[in-house]
Amino acid sequence: MRERKEAGAPRLDAAALGAELGERATLVQFSSAFCQPCRATRRVLADVAGMVEGVAHVEIDAEARLGLVRSLDVTATPTVLVLDAAGRVVRRAEGEPRRAHVIAALGAAVESV
Repeated sequence: MRERKEAGAPRLDAAALGAELGERATLVQFSSAFCQPCRATRRVLADVAGMVEGVAHVEIDAEARLGLVRSLDVTATPTVLVLDAAGRVVRRAEGEPRRAHVIAALGAAVESV
């Protein structure tokens, strides 16, 4: 998994995502139908979101949302964006994330507000 901080990152809202943001943070996952690592990523993100109050997990079908994919420069699946409570992208990762990395990224998202 490649991870990077997002300087000057975009802000996403519920309308752009097609789902409500979490009160504290949101884990946005871009997936595709035949992506095996996407399934494992879904499990990790759903588990972490279920453990941390105020965190939402939103999965987006990359093929169905090409406009959003292009605007965010998503080039591979899975790609995970970690949003703070205001919808700012504070972390971005490509590939299957490890639970510890997701938890650390959430810590950064919660602290950024």
